[in-house]
Amino acid sequence: MLLKTASQSLTEQLSARFAQRIRDRLLAPGTRLPSVRQCALQQGVSPSTVVAAYDQLLAQGLVEARRNSGFFIRNRALAPESVAQAAINSVVTQDARQSAKSSFEAQHVPVNATALIRGMFHGSSDKPQPGMGVFPPDWLATTFMAAAVRRVTSTRALQAFSLQYGEPAGDGGLRQSLSQKLIGLNVPASPQQIITTVGATHALDIVSRTLLRAGDYVMVEEPGWAIEFARLDALGMRILPVPRRADGPDLEVMARYCELHSPKLFVSVSVFHNPTGFCLTPGSAHRVLQLANQHNFHIVEDDTYSHIAPDHATRLCALDGLQRTIYVSGFAKILAPGWRVGFMAAPPDLYERLLDTKLLATLTTPALLEKALAWCIDQGQLRRHAERIRTRLDLARARSVKLALAAGCTFAAPPAGLFGWVDTGVDTDALAQRMLDEGYLLAPGALFHASRQPGTLMRINFCTTQEAQFWQVFSRIRAGM
Repeated sequence: MLLKTASQSLTEQLSARFAQRIRDRLLAPGTRLPSVRQCALQQGVSPSTVVAAYDQLLAQGLVEARRNSGFFIRNRALAPESVAQAAINSVVTQDARQSAKSSFEAQHVPVNATALIRGMFHGSSDKPQPGMGVFPPDWLATTFMAAAVRRVTSTRALQAFSLQYGEPAGDGGLRQSLSQKLIGLNVPASPQQIITTVGATHALDIVSRTLLRAGDYVMVEEPGWAIEFARLDALGMRILPVPRRADGPDLEVMARYCELHSPKLFVSVSVFHNPTGFCLTPGSAHRVLQLANQHNFHIVEDDTYSHIAPDHATRLCALDGLQRTIYVSGFAKILAPGWRVGFMAAPPDLYERLLDTKLLATLTTPALLEKALAWCIDQGQLRRHAERIRTRLDLARARSVKLALAAGCTFAAPPAGLFGWVDTGVDTDALAQRMLDEGYLLAPGALFHASRQPGTLMRINFCTTQEAQFWQVFSRIRAGM
């Protein structure tokens, strides 16, 4: 609630609140601010105060006024461009529009799509955040991680592993451990097919930079991971959104894309898909692999949620045997987001090319943390930790689902894994703005589309939405919309 003080007027407070959210990218470029009347009611101030606050935002170049439409966040406010770059972006956007001859054509991601991502990592308050993409820190706290670090940071170990570059492909012990882990998932990968990376996102980036060139077409599941859309767009790729169904990607859409655009790559999350929680079925997996062989494209399978998934879940890499598929995973979700240890398992004919790309970007990866992780795996600590997390998550999911349904929401996909795909019945972009005032950061459905599509869906984290307080605030705000 805004309170007038001797040092700051209501207008200044309101202007500063919006300005900070814009700079923190909690409000994405192109977002429409509430109307003057709506904002006045929401904030408990007069319309003249809102008009004055919006005028201050205009003067700072953070928003723009559109005749008969309202006030919108400016695209250039967060990342000033040169005139030349702005012209390039304009041309790219026009080209994308002109080439969209049918619903199967490529869709161009907004230039500032990354603005939608930064807010996901911004702590808006000390309350549990429903839009969080990882387990809460207290869920990940362990004693064995500290023990693992102590083992590899002794004076002898530091001298052996820190005073020289590590192995180009990553620590040999860790790659051996990862090979055994993958074999347990029926993914046949030898240590000589595994490359460690700075997190799973780095692995995805290495694959893209190795196999693709600017202008290439890439199929990506939609809804999907916002970072992947933005990352590929930043590399100049043409994104082909593939609707994700309960059994897997929409095969008819994929087949049409293959006929029209000859895509070079398909990016998929087969198990506990983000944000829907869907898992790939064997029948769908076989058809995807048939398309890949028929139309000569590779598949990168992001198995980020493998640690909380059943070992018997269908994986493209297991069925394909790492021929056209590349397996990517990491440990940020289950163990230590700050360690940034990920990896990929690749076909032998791509291995050296992928390794060269890694070396050009990072040389090697930190051997000390890789050795610590190998110890956690080999001692069974990671496996037991994951089992505890899965048990706790099952209980949290049950509580969260019950509260969501009681609050009048429905689930667009059966609740599974870490995330729920929830239909709120209201515009979740507008809802997200209102919930920020209450200290809650949401993940609206538009965040998970290649081209921003406001709607009524949002993703929730089951771990951080199992308390009644959030849903009480949610119900009150939604009722007022």
